[in-house]
Amino acid sequence: MGITKAELFTRDQNRTAQWAKVLGHPARIAILQHILQRNTCVCGSLVDELGLAQATISQHLRELKDAGLITGTVEGTSVCYCIEPKNWAKAQAVFNALFNKYAPVDRSCC
Repeated sequence: MGITKAELFTRDQNRTAQWAKVLGHPARIAILQHILQRNTCVCGSLVDELGLAQATISQHLRELKDAGLITGTVEGTSVCYCIEPKNWAKAQAVFNALFNKYAPVDRSCC
């Protein structure tokens, strides 16, 4: 059996790509911004805040949770979501390291 494209890259490269992919949708960015702004767990207020259908928000929350950027806990009949601090810190460090590798050079290329 042949190798998959993911197997061509390191575990860290695949994880970074997963985080970049999940951050590549404006609804997910809006959800994260809302959670970060509230600085607490968010339970059910996202439909009113974002104006998206509950099913759409649920799908985006699932993507964020699968990527490990948020965590959800059941409280009564609802699920409350908040930032997953360890993975958030890892993602922040990975993207900071990537962007900090660029050092502007005065040259005449593209």
